[in-house]
Amino acid sequence: MRRVLLVGLLLTNVPSADKITIKNIALFAASNQTEVEAVFLQHHNNIDIVIMGAGIELETRLQIIRYIFSASDTTSVHMKDRASGPEGFIPFINDVLSGLLG
Repeated sequence: MRRVLLVGLLLTNVPSADKITIKNIALFAASNQTEVEAVFLQHHNNIDIVIMGAGIELETRLQIIRYIFSASDTTSVHMKDRASGPEGFIPFINDVLSGLLG
């Protein structure tokens, strides 16, 4: 089972399973670097995929990415564009997961 961390400014909960088209994955959510670090520590840096929304300020996003890449040599990071807005996050998640795992 792949571990997927969703990082988004407005993300307080993992999206409901019916909104995610790929099944048999473990989903986690974080809205800032402290929460990202907590998820990584809880799972011994064994997070397979990070999908990040665009609502977080750019410098903070870069700091989060720097942390992820220093914590793990196997985690991939996928960043959403700003143009599609918050409503584009779920479709982006599904597209990334379908491309990687579908």
